[in-house]
Amino acid sequence: MKITAKYILLVCVALFGTFALALAQDANFKVPEYEKFTLPNGLTVYLMAQREVPTISVSAVVPAGAIYDGEKSGLAALTASGLQYGTLSYAKTQIEEELDFIGATLNTYASKESAGLSAKFANKDQDIVFPIIKEVLTAPIFDEEEFAKEQKRVLSGLERAKESPRSVINSYWDKFIFGDHVYGNAVSGSPSTVTTFTADDLRSFYKANYSPSGSAIAIVGDFDAAKMKNKISELFIAWEKPAADQHNIVSEAVPTLDHSRVLLVNKEDARETTFLIGGLGVRRDNPDYVAIQVVNTVFGGRFTSWLNDELRVNSGLTYGANSRFSPLKNAGTFAISTFTANSTTGAAIDLALSVLNKLHQTGIDEETLTSAKNYVKGQFPPNYETSGQLAGLLTQMFWYDFDESYINNFQSNVEGMTTEKAADIVEKYFPKDNIQFLLIGKAEEIRPIASKLGNVIEKDIKADGF
Repeated sequence: MKITAKYILLVCVALFGTFALALAQDANFKVPEYEKFTLPNGLTVYLMAQREVPTISVSAVVPAGAIYDGEKSGLAALTASGLQYGTLSYAKTQIEEELDFIGATLNTYASKESAGLSAKFANKDQDIVFPIIKEVLTAPIFDEEEFAKEQKRVLSGLERAKESPRSVINSYWDKFIFGDHVYGNAVSGSPSTVTTFTADDLRSFYKANYSPSGSAIAIVGDFDAAKMKNKISELFIAWEKPAADQHNIVSEAVPTLDHSRVLLVNKEDARETTFLIGGLGVRRDNPDYVAIQVVNTVFGGRFTSWLNDELRVNSGLTYGANSRFSPLKNAGTFAISTFTANSTTGAAIDLALSVLNKLHQTGIDEETLTSAKNYVKGQFPPNYETSGQLAGLLTQMFWYDFDESYINNFQSNVEGMTTEKAADIVEKYFPKDNIQFLLIGKAEEIRPIASKLGNVIEKDIKADGF
């Protein structure tokens, strides 16, 4: 028998499927026991003792993401980075040296909706690390000199990012889908805004958005729960609660998409077109979230998905194609994502739409659904193996307002999927009308293709922002 690359791929997929099924049958994963309490200032605390490894992981979430940037796009991200520029008790170099000496890690960051902190260290070093974490979150000073250095790095990164469409396409997509809603804010910002920032802007953003109210911290690892409760309470009890609650800035409804549109972003030197096809998606707390993951696994969520098979394996139009739902607290997006040569742009878009149409017209048969269910169940437990992953899970539960039933019932919810349920999910959540298109490429060559898809809006990738 002739051994081909495709034959080897099919054998590997079959072996993985068998392994995934065995893992799923053996692993009925449940969220380990944890304690949850709230300090008088409003800070929510999660404690999960895991004594197997002598380490501690910390995850914190604060309502201070890019949606609060206002006209100062990129301010949330710079503020989150600036938490480590130094504090009332620790200079930036002191924080770095003390953590490096004991092999500890500490990161701060901002996302679309929130800012966060993650840390990992040996349990024997907790009396060194926890005071630093406390000061980073509650007493940053935003050192002028360190801010200036970071500002230059950010500006340099923003200039480089637009050299690669795949680095910026999601920012264009969010702005295209959400328009003037705050979900359209780019986390990275733009050169025209970041250039104007001062350290005082970071201090003002911090004062307005960083507070214990609406925030949570999760500690997972090797510790005594009672002692840790006292330690965290003593450290964070003095973090002042604001006089007024933070405004619910995402309460305004996201725009409706009542006709097909095309955003064509010109990149004059592009030899390929990078594109997204889709529209609005789902909130993270959607009751069908698990079912959506199963169906998307078939459509575009794994290497052997329908999209990748057709666009990569069978036609050779691209090196990879996928689909994804990107949920937020109050909305979300769905997108088919791939890239192809300029000359095959039309063929790739037509084929992607054909696969989407197949999903609606023929649905998912029992054998395909079973394969997807086994894959999803096999992928699930490794997502929550480490103390860092569990700490992140707890702050996600807080932020997106779901409880442990999402984890505890995951296996049974996947197993309960039927072809009828899958058909309902396709009809409800996978767009077939008023589809949105984002194309980044050489406009002169792909404009005729774009004009056939819907109303065209054109931008140039060299223009500031998204």
